[in-house]
Amino acid sequence: MATHRDPFRNFNFLLEIDGIDAAGFSEVSGLSSEYDVIEYREGSDALTGVRKFPGLRKYQNVTLKRGIAGDKRLWQWHDAIAANPADRRAVVISLLGPDAAPVCRWRLLNAWPSKYEGPLFDAAGSDVAIETLVLTHERLELESD
Repeated sequence: MATHRDPFRNFNFLLEIDGIDAAGFSEVSGLSSEYDVIEYREGSDALTGVRKFPGLRKYQNVTLKRGIAGDKRLWQWHDAIAANPADRRAVVISLLGPDAAPVCRWRLLNAWPSKYEGPLFDAAGSDVAIETLVLTHERLELESD
């Protein structure tokens, strides 16, 4: 008889960026990979028959959000890209299980910050000031334990 496994919760994750202590992120989105679809029809195919082939593989940008706590290293990395476009880093996002051990890891290869966004200020609010960093990368890999 198969054992029942509950799905993992989405709030329990760890993010690592080469050279930056990345603890404290409240949200990560954009872990996505897709293929372009190439449609092809030969002259002898029936009018309704279209063949579909996988084309180029594309990866969505990954968006990171965290509360501002005085650490400027994400901004500095983003700012330095203009002078050094080769400053690409490995990023690892780990989903943690109930025992705080990684159960899945997504690796972003050759990632670099393509957008930085400061917080929304509202004098009538009481929310945490959130900074956003958008990472562009060349490949997404998934590892599972």
